[in-house]
Amino acid sequence: MKITIVGTGYVGLVTGTCFAETGIDVVCVDVDKKKIENLKKGIVPIYEPGLENMIERNVLQKRLEFNTDLRSALPDSDIVFIAVGTPPDEDGSADLKHVLDVARLIGMYIEKYILIVTKSTVPVGTAEKVRSVISREIKKRKRDIQFDVASNPEFLKEGDAIEDFLRPDRIVIGVDSERAEQVMKRLYKPFLLNGHPLIFMDIPSAELTKYTANSMLATKISFMNEIAILCELVGADVNMVRKGIGTDSRIGNKFIYAGAGYGGSCFPKDIRALIKEAETRGHSMEILKSVENVNKKQKDFLFNKIIRHFDQDLKGRKIAIWGLSFKPNTDDIREAPSLTVIDKLLEKGVHIHAYDPVAMNECRRRIGDAIKYARDRYEALTDADALVVITEWSEFRLPDYALMGKLMKNRVVFDGRNIYDPAEMKENGFIYYGIGRTYR
Repeated sequence: MKITIVGTGYVGLVTGTCFAETGIDVVCVDVDKKKIENLKKGIVPIYEPGLENMIERNVLQKRLEFNTDLRSALPDSDIVFIAVGTPPDEDGSADLKHVLDVARLIGMYIEKYILIVTKSTVPVGTAEKVRSVISREIKKRKRDIQFDVASNPEFLKEGDAIEDFLRPDRIVIGVDSERAEQVMKRLYKPFLLNGHPLIFMDIPSAELTKYTANSMLATKISFMNEIAILCELVGADVNMVRKGIGTDSRIGNKFIYAGAGYGGSCFPKDIRALIKEAETRGHSMEILKSVENVNKKQKDFLFNKIIRHFDQDLKGRKIAIWGLSFKPNTDDIREAPSLTVIDKLLEKGVHIHAYDPVAMNECRRRIGDAIKYARDRYEALTDADALVVITEWSEFRLPDYALMGKLMKNRVVFDGRNIYDPAEMKENGFIYYGIGRTYR
């Protein structure tokens, strides 16, 4: 079996590489010539643990190749995955321009039966739009070429994407023909042999499943952040509350950690798209509107603690930041809470010295040299009036408190991810602020 992946962003590159790892011949296509040339040289455009080595291995085995010419990849392909970006439009809806551009090219160039699968996160009805565009292009050529369309949403977590792909909780596939179902069963046969559930459904349900999953997870996060604020008001500890509810099998212990808000490329975009999708059909998603509003306020919550501690006097102070990416094990800073905190601190005249294990280049590309970038976590602390921890990288969890105290001008820590023990911080002479914790 041979497949083509159109788009070498996060989803396309991980998907193509992991399929190659299972023994399938894969061609990854992208219009970005520089990106493709870099990939051919082994230069990977994203940070994802294990991905670079896997790409190198499969390229050497000639199971994975990179190309800019979709037309040349189509003749030998059994399946074409559309994995291009669906950025938010001005009104919050998903912009399908790139998806439909790919569909148009497929319609222009296919010569035999192919299954076209949408892997991008797309609103309900996108598969039908793809089908319509392809059919129109085939009709222009006065040809009679059969094809099917399917939906196969991804459920990859940045930082753990390879594990998620190769050992998934579930594989969701939307089809509307027996032939498409059989092709997808053949593609995912290695996963079936390993016992991973393959769930077939209608295409609209598959398209909606992805949005629903992300919206549910974001709802859990925002709910716990609301509880965290209440904990501070009533004198409770949100970590204790989390443990108390997380053992309930109906709730579970995932995505119930209070913090500085969620970010990344998926949750914010997908929630807005689902809200807009409902609005176009005359329905208001009140819970999701609240989820989004809570998250916006939560990104200000940490900054408000900082400004209250310093009694509005921030101008000229030096503040260290540990963690820039929206979560650990990725260099993705899209809609990261760190950017909100940085913007607000800069407005107050603060000098910021930041450190992140992998995301500093991305941050520099986004905001330039508005802040200083430290070579390591301790360099950022030199003469700092406070430390703000925004991303819970593993290397931040057990710092040298004695060294921290010597380097910092003031022993003040704002823990945006509740990774430290307040009692231990107090024993080491630090003033400590967490999220949903009333003591310090």
